[in-house]
Amino acid sequence: MAKKKVKFNKKRSSGFNHSHYNWAIKIIFLTLIISLGLSLISEMLLRNVQVLVAFLILIIIIFIGIIFDVLGVAVTAADEKPFHSMSARKLTGAKTSVYLIRNASKISSLCNDVIGDICGIISGAAGAVVISRLLFVKNDNDRFLLTILLSSVIAAVTVGGKALGKHFAITECNNIVYRTGYIFEKIKNVFNRKK
Repeated sequence: MAKKKVKFNKKRSSGFNHSHYNWAIKIIFLTLIISLGLSLISEMLLRNVQVLVAFLILIIIIFIGIIFDVLGVAVTAADEKPFHSMSARKLTGAKTSVYLIRNASKISSLCNDVIGDICGIISGAAGAVVISRLLFVKNDNDRFLLTILLSSVIAAVTVGGKALGKHFAITECNNIVYRTGYIFEKIKNVFNRKK
């Protein structure tokens, strides 16, 4: 019996063009700026706080990483068609949602690769700060073990949260994109009124 060849419809691409390289350069500088900003903010917040507050900041950083991961996945999975009818009805957030979907690769890269990864790195550093604030840990070996344990817990919570978030992002992609577009448009309108 002869085997049938399966053909896939491939989108023809001319490969990378200048816009891909420009985006890569922009994302490098954007990552540097966001990383510096978030590191500076987290360092300032964590400098003189108690253990409980430092732990809450750590949870917030992990949560931010998960939220942006959800948004990055939702944008790539969302369908543009419903947003055109919403835009025709002039619903707030519809135009921005279309923009997000049309720029899904860039938005996904920004959310997942830039903000998500930065939050992962900063949460590890914040975990080390939490351990250093624990006054009852006097022994270096205990501190070493607690640092490894907390780093492992941070990684597990982050990965588990992102796994749950990905399922939610795929099943609720249009809703997530619309709510994000709505929030962005509301913020944009506030700034436009101030001008």
